[in-house]
Amino acid sequence: MIKKKDKNQARTKRHYRVRKNISGTAERPRLNVFRSLNHIYAQVIDDTKGVTLVAASSLDKGFEGYGGNVEGAKAVGKAVAEKALAAGIKAVVFDRGGYVYHGRVAALAEGAREGGLDF
Repeated sequence: MIKKKDKNQARTKRHYRVRKNISGTAERPRLNVFRSLNHIYAQVIDDTKGVTLVAASSLDKGFEGYGGNVEGAKAVGKAVAEKALAAGIKAVVFDRGGYVYHGRVAALAEGAREGGLDF
């Protein structure tokens, strides 16, 4: 019997492996990305306190468009950067969440950089 591997379980393993080395501090919080089929989410997290400082997603009320494509991901990146700058956060550590740095994840990072975040 052939068993298909669970892609999300493999992604979770990659994410935990990366998270052993990446952690957000008060000076450089962690910009975390979660990608689902229809939406994309971004959070800026201070891991020393265990607090989410800023969050943006394609489900926000002011969001225009579709979160399941590159343009939507770029818009979410700009939104999270705008909120982070308003909260006084200029530099972050990027956590791709176990996903390949390509497509929507890369577009979110590019949008955050265009919005003024440094990473």
